[in-house]
Amino acid sequence: MGGESSVAKRPKETLLPRDWRRIPLLLRVKGGMSQGSGAQPKPSVYHERQRLELCAIHALNNVLQQRLFSQEAADEICKRLAPDCRLNPHRSFLGTGNYDINVIMAALQGLGLTAVWWDRRRPLTQLALPHVLGLILNLPAPVSLGLLTLPLRRRHWVALRQVDGVYYNLDSKLRAPEALGDEDGLRSFLGAVLAPGLCQVLVVVTKEVEEKNSWLQLD
Repeated sequence: MGGESSVAKRPKETLLPRDWRRIPLLLRVKGGMSQGSGAQPKPSVYHERQRLELCAIHALNNVLQQRLFSQEAADEICKRLAPDCRLNPHRSFLGTGNYDINVIMAALQGLGLTAVWWDRRRPLTQLALPHVLGLILNLPAPVSLGLLTLPLRRRHWVALRQVDGVYYNLDSKLRAPEALGDEDGLRSFLGAVLAPGLCQVLVVVTKEVEEKNSWLQLD
C-alpha cells in the first residue's frame, strides 16, 4: 500500500495482488510479544502513516512490521470475497479504502495467521501476551477536513505491537510510534480504550496458537 512509513533497516515488500497467498509466514511467535532483548541497540519500529481511508492496510503492515499489503492487494481480496457484487460491500465505493474486518481476516489467513475477537468482559490479565503476535483495534475516530475537525466519527483500525520488549501504539494517525512500555503499560492502554465500550480488539496469533487456545491464560 502507499502512504508514509518510518523505519530503519527493514526491508519493504510490495505485495502483488494475485501473489499475496504465496508469501511465507516469516513471523513465528517465539517468546511472543513479551520476549525481552537485553542490552541491544535501539530497535527500529516500522510505522506507516495514514493515507486516504487505508487504515486497515496500515494496521496490517504495522502489526506485521513490514510492508506486505498494498491497496491493490486489498482490492483483489475484496473481489475474491464478493466476486459478483458490482458495489463491493467490503470497501468504500469511492475507491479510497475503508476496508472491513473480512479483508483483514482474509489477509492474515493468507499468512498462516488469524485474528481472534477479544471478549471485553474478560479481565485483561487473561490475555497471554507471550503467545500473541500483535493486536488490531477498531475504534471510533474523529473525521478531519484539512485543519477542521468535523463533528463526525468513523471506524478506525489501529495496530499494537511489541518490538524488542517494548509495546508500541502504531496508530497510522500518529506522527511516530507511541511507546506504551511493558505488559502493564499495554494492559493499561487497552483498559482505557475498552472502557467506553466502543472499541473492538482483535488478537493476532498463529493458527497453532488459536487451535490450542493458548492466547488465553485462565489460571
